Amino acid sequence: MSLFSHWKQDLPASVVVFLVALPLCLGIAVASGAPPFAGIIAGVVGGVLVGWLSGSPLGVTGPAAGLTGVVLVGIQQLGSFELVAAAVAVSGLIQIALGALRAGIIAYYFPSSVIKGMLAGIGIIIVLKQIPHLVGYDKNPMGDESFDQPDQQNTFTELLLAIQDPHWGALLIGLAGVALMLFWERPFIQRNLWLRYVPGPLLAVIAGLIMAAAFAGHPTLAINAGHYVDLPPLDGMTLFSLPDLSAIGSPVFWTTAVTLAIVASIETLLCVEATDKMDPWKRITPANRELFAQGTGNLVSGLLGGLPVTQVVVRSSANIQAGGRGKLSAILHGVLLLLAVVTIGALLRQIPLASLAAVLLLVGYKLAKPSLFIKMWKTGRMQFLPFLLTVGFMAVTNDLLRGVALGLALALVHILWKNYKIPFHYDPNRYKPGMPIYIELSEDVTFLNKAGIKRTLNEIPDGARVVIDAGRSLDLDPDVREIIDEFASTAAERKIKLQLFNFPPRPGEEPRPSRSMLATNN
Repeated sequence: MSLFSHWKQDLPASVVVFLVALPLCLGIAVASGAPPFAGIIAGVVGGVLVGWLSGSPLGVTGPAAGLTGVVLVGIQQLGSFELVAAAVAVSGLIQIALGALRAGIIAYYFPSSVIKGMLAGIGIIIVLKQIPHLVGYDKNPMGDESFDQPDQQNTFTELLLAIQDPHWGALLIGLAGVALMLFWERPFIQRNLWLRYVPGPLLAVIAGLIMAAAFAGHPTLAINAGHYVDLPPLDGMTLFSLPDLSAIGSPVFWTTAVTLAIVASIETLLCVEATDKMDPWKRITPANRELFAQGTGNLVSGLLGGLPVTQVVVRSSANIQAGGRGKLSAILHGVLLLLAVVTIGALLRQIPLASLAAVLLLVGYKLAKPSLFIKMWKTGRMQFLPFLLTVGFMAVTNDLLRGVALGLALALVHILWKNYKIPFHYDPNRYKPGMPIYIELSEDVTFLNKAGIKRTLNEIPDGARVVIDAGRSLDLDPDVREIIDEFASTAAERKIKLQLFNFPPRPGEEPRPSRSMLATNN
């Protein structure tokens, strides 16, 4: 597909992604303890370079809130952001190596229920984190998604404080933005040949600029400093924190680099799966190519003094919801970040955070719609429970990786339980009094099946006739074979008549009878 095949859809979508990305790039940098412009560098590199190299049609790359803790600890341990920037560059080389080793296959082992839970959990986090900004409570940077805050508050206590003391001007701007975007999604607007290409979030931001100017001087509604986008002024090369390789021989340096590479790779692969699931055309992103693209992005971002980058769900989902169709929207959003900072920085500093919070609030709601919970409930208990556990843990901890790990652990427990319950095929309709109990082992019999097979053999009544057939088994684990051999050695004591068919012979043994011999005997 040509890069410009869907430019009519990708161009307005890129504007929406740009509006979402700008405050997040700055806020994540502040929350990480890095220079604010490091977030802009990462956003530009993630948009333009990674967007061009990536095989993801709708994924958007930029600085990720999930890496703020790693960067913050790295700065504390290494002593400067310049040293961390060097570690970011090295982490990019590690990611490129992971892509060459085809480690991207990990992406295909995340259960769908956990990925959907991750999306809903991120949606809830966005809503909880943006409500304070919507009501004018802007003490924390917009990109800060951590649960515990530096002011000894947490997500929920800060939410209560914000609701108790709203800024009425900011609240009016935020609610007007939400109402305008909902109105713009009405069918009669979307059917219009020209209006459907005008992004609703852009209109919400323009409305916020106009309302903030109109409120100036009003004793209650005036939007004061601290409630606008905090874009640092351009000051030549002082904006660039060039990497410092002096600590490359330090174990702490390599610990930071490896940690960044692993966490960034896992978050990227999770977001790739999530973005592909949201893609209306269900296209598949090549995971190994994505690792290479992300690694190249981190290498360049680190060399330019930027934050580490990953593919990010918030911007990717905003891209999809804005109607993006191809890679052009992600690339253009990076170009817009660069051009806007260079040319219209003064205008950007007049955008109220409440307007941007309205945009993100709608993105978060669409990720965690109540209809999604109803749909997952209808799919069955063992799909709903990992989904709900992932959502709940992320909502109360704001930790993406641990939430996914917990949901994945529950899914694995379910797999183990299924292996315990059904390690073989037994058809009760084939059983008749006086006939043997016929057990047919599965194609792959692993150590996970040990408990189920052992339980079944122990429950066989004394004096029964038993046939165990391994004719379908392509792989029979030695541990399982040992359990069956132990059962065979005690069968005579229990007066059990046992026949083993199609089992591979042990060294020195004669071949076991085949299934055709069993049919002849019957």
